[in-house]
Amino acid sequence: MVEFLIQIYNFIPLLFQIYSWVLIIYILMSWVPNVRESQVGVILGKIAEPYLSIFRRFIPPIGGMLDISPIVAFFVLQFVQRGVMYLFLLLIQAVA
Repeated sequence: MVEFLIQIYNFIPLLFQIYSWVLIIYILMSWVPNVRESQVGVILGKIAEPYLSIFRRFIPPIGGMLDISPIVAFFVLQFVQRGVMYLFLLLIQAVA
């Protein structure tokens, strides 16, 4: 059981890294016209937009054009990753 939890603990950073790259690619796609309407853009939008929309509700664009909510979203994602890893570490210690 402990070995399985350790494997999950080691897999968590990879999951968060993949999601971070999805966010980065999706955000960069907004710089190129009509890319978000492609099949890849739609798929990435379904993955990234629910998370980003949380921050867009509370952080309005600066000057009507500059959206800083993805920056805040990345910071929160890093805090969540550290929190999840800490909880798994506590779980591993409790089971061991």
